[in-house]
Amino acid sequence: MSLNYKLLTPGPLTTTSTVKEAMLVDHCTWDEDYKIITQHIRKHLLQLAKVPEEDYTTVLMQGSGSFCVESVLSSVIGDQDKVLICANGAYGSRMVQMAKRYNIPHVVYQLAENEVPKASRIRELLSEDPTINALAMVHSETTSGILNPLEEISEVVKENKLLFILDAMSSFGGISIPVAEYQIDFLVSSANKCIQGVPGFGFIICNRKALEASKGKARTVSLDLYEQFEAMDVDGKWRFTSPTHTVLAFEQALNELDEEGGINARYQRYKENNDTLREKMAEIGFQSFIGEEQGPFITSFYYPNHPKFEFTHFYEFLKANGYAIYPGKISDIDCFRIGNIGEIYVEDMIQVVELIKTYMEDL
Repeated sequence: MSLNYKLLTPGPLTTTSTVKEAMLVDHCTWDEDYKIITQHIRKHLLQLAKVPEEDYTTVLMQGSGSFCVESVLSSVIGDQDKVLICANGAYGSRMVQMAKRYNIPHVVYQLAENEVPKASRIRELLSEDPTINALAMVHSETTSGILNPLEEISEVVKENKLLFILDAMSSFGGISIPVAEYQIDFLVSSANKCIQGVPGFGFIICNRKALEASKGKARTVSLDLYEQFEAMDVDGKWRFTSPTHTVLAFEQALNELDEEGGINARYQRYKENNDTLREKMAEIGFQSFIGEEQGPFITSFYYPNHPKFEFTHFYEFLKANGYAIYPGKISDIDCFRIGNIGEIYVEDMIQVVELIKTYMEDL
């Protein structure tokens, strides 16, 4: 079995050899050169978000993307606040779980995994509970592959002067997000998604006024967002031990994103990958779970109607032939997921569909 397979997943994902090579250098966390790299990354992310430094800042946080989401929720929603959480998949539900664990005042706008949150319903919920002063939602819900509507929901945020928390884990860097225009106060993403780095840390693009207002609200020590910012903003030194090799890989990945042509160019590649995948899969009889709200990053497909189909065997066949996919995550429906982000191209989409066609014919 080949160990050199490509990851058709929503992250970790297939990276370039040059991103991997960047990790061959050891750095001391106190080293001035390393701290300068951290500061460059923070500024580079603001440039990608197209937000001014006087209004926004970037905080890097150790751990997976969920660590960063938990950092934000536990740090910026105070005991006198109340957050409305839109949940149409596992990651929206994870926000709810975090809110419950910390006893954060919250209301849940629960939807099916193939439904998107509606601005009209959010307005109703705000009318029913005027104490709500914050909204949290996932942009690209990789449970299904659905892309939630940012623009119309941002209008509700503006109308009601809500604090806006956006989990843009698998979308930032792969699709344009007008952070300032949509008045997003805290945008959360991770090193190992569309920027095509490796796992180890995430980042939060923060509105400075909203971040300053969170001082003293944190319910944890290591995930205290404001204290992480306060320490890092001095000279780039992380509060606690940072994932040095991952940071070096991320710097290289950011440079490669620029070389590709920036976010718009990467979006076009991802969209072409996704369009090709869904078109070719439909040709061989596979139906996708999401319709017109399908995002350009990962797609859920129903299991085929074949008595001999068994996912584990299917997965191992694809892996042995060069591609690893994801199991399904929809609550009550048998499906699997194929991602198309990372160092992946249309040729890979065509190849994996040919392998699936061969597998089904052999059944």
